[in-house]
Amino acid sequence: MSEGVAAGGRPMRIVLGLGTSAGGVGRHVRMLCEGLSGRGHQVVVAGPRATEETFGFAGAGARFVEVPVSDRPHPARDVRAIARLRRVAAKADVVHAHGLRAAALAALALAASRTRLVVTLHNAPTSGGMIGGVFAGLEWIVARRADRVLVVSADLGERMRDRGAGDVAPAVVPAPALRPASRSPQEVRGELDAGLRPILLTVARLARQKGLETLLDAAAGPYDEDPLFVIAGGGPLEQDLRARIDREKLPVRLLGHRDDVPDLLQAADALVVSSRWEGQPLIVQEALRAGRPIIAAAVGGIPEMVGDAALLVPAEDAAALRDGVRRLLADSALAARLAQASARRGGALPGENEAVEAALRAYALPG
Repeated sequence: MSEGVAAGGRPMRIVLGLGTSAGGVGRHVRMLCEGLSGRGHQVVVAGPRATEETFGFAGAGARFVEVPVSDRPHPARDVRAIARLRRVAAKADVVHAHGLRAAALAALALAASRTRLVVTLHNAPTSGGMIGGVFAGLEWIVARRADRVLVVSADLGERMRDRGAGDVAPAVVPAPALRPASRSPQEVRGELDAGLRPILLTVARLARQKGLETLLDAAAGPYDEDPLFVIAGGGPLEQDLRARIDREKLPVRLLGHRDDVPDLLQAADALVVSSRWEGQPLIVQEALRAGRPIIAAAVGGIPEMVGDAALLVPAEDAAALRDGVRRLLADSALAARLAQASARRGGALPGENEAVEAALRAYALPG
């Protein structure tokens, strides 16, 4: 374990490491860049070139160094990434790695160093078989070598303690402030050709973790209210999902990537989350801030996040998800109660300042 890094309140030299990201992890790291550099700390971001192109860390006050952290293990590339990370972190006070792959490589790079290693795990591995075994091995490395492990859900914290992590704490990963909707719900409904039909919104990457096959099973109904399920997002399963929707004539519309999520939220009767696992999903935070009812799988960090502001159902249970949708659509008082609870919960969520302050506390060792 390393010694304290912020003695006397002096500016720290901080390396933020991440792997491939096109969404929440990259946005979180950019937010930390702005907050940490704005407080006078020297920040370096180490990660794949594509993350800098997507999130613009250099424009947020950080220096960017390309480190080829791929989403799957690759021995030759990983050796190069470890060597690069070791050079980047040579004079750092703390390395804060985001995601399991970046964290494991950072742990190996700092094996002979006194530099403090803080890790934020944003997701739990959902793969099985050989790949699942590899990720379990990476968890052991991170648990044994990180000074502090920050986790987005209690179950992930227990998992890391079981792996041997000695210092585990909750992560603070807030969604950016929700911008106001730019169109009325009526305009959005017109674009979707929804008429008077209830709209059930899902915002998700079209990938296995999101449990979208369960969502399609639930969408098949039957329903008295003739709801329209709309899914915003892109990903590797898009072609398969679209083929099934067309083949079975499901009341589901794939919208692709959207930049108008606040507009969609205001037009939706509820947000539906069918994921196999989630930590602190940004879309759930956005739905809470927007005061929308939520129907979600009771997985990961979702139950703690939503409290009494959602109908929670078992993961991968299409019948339970369908029943939740039916209950909400048939009971206007229930929908109103969930909306009010959602707005209250959203108003109490931590913001960006709290996230930066939490990170700084994690960077400093007691004494």
